Amino acid sequence: MTTVGDVVEVLETAYPPELAESWDAVGLVCGDPAEQVDRILVCVDPTESTVDEALENEAQLVVAHHPLLLRGVHGVPASTPKGGLVHRLIRAGAGLYCAHTNADSASPGVSDALAEALGLTVVGPLAPKEDGVTGIGRIGELPEPEPFSAFVERVAEALPTTAAGVRGAGDPNRPIRVVAVSGGAGDAYLGTVAKLGVDAYVTADLRHHPASEHLATGSVPALVDVAHWASEWPWCEQAAAILRDAFGGNVNVIVSTRRTDPWTVAATT
Repeated sequence: MTTVGDVVEVLETAYPPELAESWDAVGLVCGDPAEQVDRILVCVDPTESTVDEALENEAQLVVAHHPLLLRGVHGVPASTPKGGLVHRLIRAGAGLYCAHTNADSASPGVSDALAEALGLTVVGPLAPKEDGVTGIGRIGELPEPEPFSAFVERVAEALPTTAAGVRGAGDPNRPIRVVAVSGGAGDAYLGTVAKLGVDAYVTADLRHHPASEHLATGSVPALVDVAHWASEWPWCEQAAAILRDAFGGNVNVIVSTRRTDPWTVAATT
């Protein structure tokens, strides 16, 4: 019999909690470590939609990337959106486990999954921790250089479709070979990538002024901006594969197919 505690042990070996940032909230949110698990749903966001999906599939555990209760709370009444999710899970006998910045920094982690989806060979972290192996983001290489316009198409084809799509900032003809990637919001690392000599930087949630100021400095990496959810969705299959390897055919691990990107409508002007 596989228990919630067994699954937590595997996840925390793959994504050690000590790698999480000090402000983060990772680990088991709800659920009994002694309860049996034979079906798991892996998703990016613990939302109404993914909880629906988990309960429809009779999953006893949801493994999510984003925390449900990141900021301190004094209660989880069922009348609140997040409290309501906790109550739904508990009533259904299901638990919730979140691996956030520990999964970002782990090796392999979120950015390794993104790099693999883009066809990059990883050579190291973007912002390494003291061990030089773990850390936020990854630097990777394409097999052959390609124009920036073609690389932006590569990114769009590799990631799930979202309303906002994929945006590129830079010379369309610039050759791209060495690429930095950071799953999730990565504009905090614009200064870092500018010093590394990479050809392009792929991340999410880039804002107007930081991107504009970055490009104004001259010969810097071209930028590719993708949806936050889309940049982290490849991690779901990575985490699912780790669990499948650990538990063989004893646990059915499902990757969520629900798009939890909040943007649903796009229009051109």
